[in-house]
Amino acid sequence: MPQPDHRGLRRGTFMRFSYRAIITRNQTPQATTACPLSGQRQYKCTLRRCQRHARAVLQSRRIVVYAGRTTFMVWQKHYGVPGSAPGTLIPPHDAHAEVTVTAIHYTADDYTETQVTDLAAYLQSAPHTGVLWFNIDGLGDVQVLEVLGAHFNLHPLSLEDILHIPQRAKIEDYDHYQFLVLHMAVTAMEASGETEQVSLFLGQSYVLTFQERPGGDLFERVRARLRQAHSKLRHSGADYLAYALLDTAIDRFFPLLEALGDRLEVLEEAVLDHPTRETMEEIYAVRRILLALRRELWPLRQAVQVFGHDESRLVTPSTRLFLRDCYDHVLQVLDVLETYRELIAGLMETYRSSQSHHLNEVMKVLTIISTIFMPMSFVAGVYGMNFKTEVSPWNMPELGWIWGYPLALLLMAGIAAILLLFFRRKGWL
Repeated sequence: MPQPDHRGLRRGTFMRFSYRAIITRNQTPQATTACPLSGQRQYKCTLRRCQRHARAVLQSRRIVVYAGRTTFMVWQKHYGVPGSAPGTLIPPHDAHAEVTVTAIHYTADDYTETQVTDLAAYLQSAPHTGVLWFNIDGLGDVQVLEVLGAHFNLHPLSLEDILHIPQRAKIEDYDHYQFLVLHMAVTAMEASGETEQVSLFLGQSYVLTFQERPGGDLFERVRARLRQAHSKLRHSGADYLAYALLDTAIDRFFPLLEALGDRLEVLEEAVLDHPTRETMEEIYAVRRILLALRRELWPLRQAVQVFGHDESRLVTPSTRLFLRDCYDHVLQVLDVLETYRELIAGLMETYRSSQSHHLNEVMKVLTIISTIFMPMSFVAGVYGMNFKTEVSPWNMPELGWIWGYPLALLLMAGIAAILLLFFRRKGWL
């Protein structure tokens, strides 16, 4: 089988498929969800069969697969042929074909929200006053990016970075716009840690946002504020809208952190009360979520700092004050993540200590039992030699005593009682 080709992995897509494993009588793990590699719905696939799928796809040199016991990690390489021109737009492998384009135009006195079906025609008739916000849900239609890129004169490398998922959080300053990549929590009230990449373009009078997949509007509260005629958003420029979107993305991590905190409390009780193997697996699952969140939020800290302190003409001084507040929120999230990481490390150490203590208790009981039975075994071994008294009067004359057997048992019981009393006096029992 050919070796995995890791070239271009930095530009690839990282996807994780987690499923619950069931151990049957023949110790064969089976997936309760659809096979992530075969793509068949309602398909119960054993881990061994799914590994065959992984090898088959691997031989086609399309992806690099790591198959774990309960987790599949797939790096989808969706870039062009080596040597192709920079800025080549290739949608992600898991991109949804359905793409929703929402256009919002607003001024202090007017607000219009439109579901765009013909993007080119809408751009030709778009008003030139006020602020224009395009929100694109889904990355499956490259033509949408090409039309927007041509109209707003966006650099091809910026458009290419939209499709490269996951992308490290960053900010790039161009001549007439700023490009920001960030991540936001999808299920904010659940401790799953699922995030979505959002690409944001800030121009003089426009904002473009690109989300990975359609459905589950993450910016509805911003739209609700825009619908209010007296809101600050309606009376501010595009830079304040970009701040509001960035602030929404960051604040969505706080409910997620709260859910993770509740999950950690449950794990702490489980570790202290009755730790099991499943408890340790849950601890490692939360640890992976925290590491993934830190990997996504740590570069965002620097990006928000640059965005709030950069002397760009696109951001007004009043908006920079609000961006500093965003920076403080990122620091708060990172501080909580660091605290959770320390708690997870403490839980792991507590679990190991608990298991070690349990093992020591078991070994102590076994040692005490062995120590008690050692003199008994000695007594039984001595009297088990059965030397004949007819040969010599010194050959175990007590074998002929009428009370010999009861005395031997009493001797063994007395030794056991003395040892138990000694162990108790020492505090070993």
